[in-house]
Amino acid sequence: MYKITLIPGDGTGPEITEATTRVLEATGVPFEWDIQNAGEDVYNQEGNPLPERVIASIKKNKVAIKGPVTTPVGTGFRSVNVTLRQILDLYSCVRPCKTYKGAKTRYDNIDLVIFRENTEDLYAGIEYQKDSEGAKAVIDLIAKLSNRAVRRDSGISIKPISVFCTERIVRAAFEYARKNKRRKVTSVHKANIMKFSDGLFLEVSREVAKSYPDIEFEDKIIDNMCMQLVQKPELYDILVLPNLYGDIISDLAA
Repeated sequence: MYKITLIPGDGTGPEITEATTRVLEATGVPFEWDIQNAGEDVYNQEGNPLPERVIASIKKNKVAIKGPVTTPVGTGFRSVNVTLRQILDLYSCVRPCKTYKGAKTRYDNIDLVIFRENTEDLYAGIEYQKDSEGAKAVIDLIAKLSNRAVRRDSGISIKPISVFCTERIVRAAFEYARKNKRRKVTSVHKANIMKFSDGLFLEVSREVAKSYPDIEFEDKIIDNMCMQLVQKPELYDILVLPNLYGDIISDLAA
C-alpha cells in the first residue's frame, strides 16, 4: 500500500484530482490517499492557504499529488505552488511536451522537455509594496549605489539568480539528456539586457555544458525562443530556463 498526500485544491482542482485518482487506481497499484486541503477555502477559514499539517503530510509520505489552487491576482495570499516549491526545495520543474498520434495539433513529431528552475528569479517572492518602508528603502539604496532614480510610486520586485541554483538546474537538464539519449540542450535567457542576472544564468550554463561534450549545447534569447517555438519547434529538444521564462514557455509549448 502506497500512502500519498492528496491535495484536491479548489476551482477545477477537485474534479481533476478525482479523475487522476481513478486513473491511478485503475492500474491495480494499491493507494491510500492522505487528503489534505489547501487553497482559497482554507485561507478563508484559517487565514493560511497552506497549513503546516499539509507540509508535514508531504514530508512524511514523500509523494504528493496536488490539484490546481487559486492564486489571487494582484492582492491576497502568495501562490501555494511557489510556497511549496520553496519550502520543499523543489528546484526542478520538468515539463515534457510531446505530440501523439491521433491527437490534433498544428505540429508533428514534437518531443520537447522543459526544465524550469523553480526557486528563485522573479518568483522568489522578494517584493515591496508601493509606498511601503521597504520600497522606499530599496529606492533610496538604488539611488545611492547606482545614481539611478526609481520613481517613488513604484512597487519593487527583486530578481535573484545564483550560481548554485543555475548550476543544479542546468546539470539536471544535461543529466536527463544523457540518461535518455537526447541530442541537445538549449539555455534560454535575456542576457543581452539583464547582464548580471540572466547573464549569470548564461555564463553558468556554458560552464556546465563543458562537462557534457557528448551533448550539443546552444543558447537562445527568450523572445527569439518564443518565435522559434511557434515557427519550427521540431528543431528543439531540451530547454532549460529561469523561473519566469520557464513558466511562460511551458504554457506556449503545451
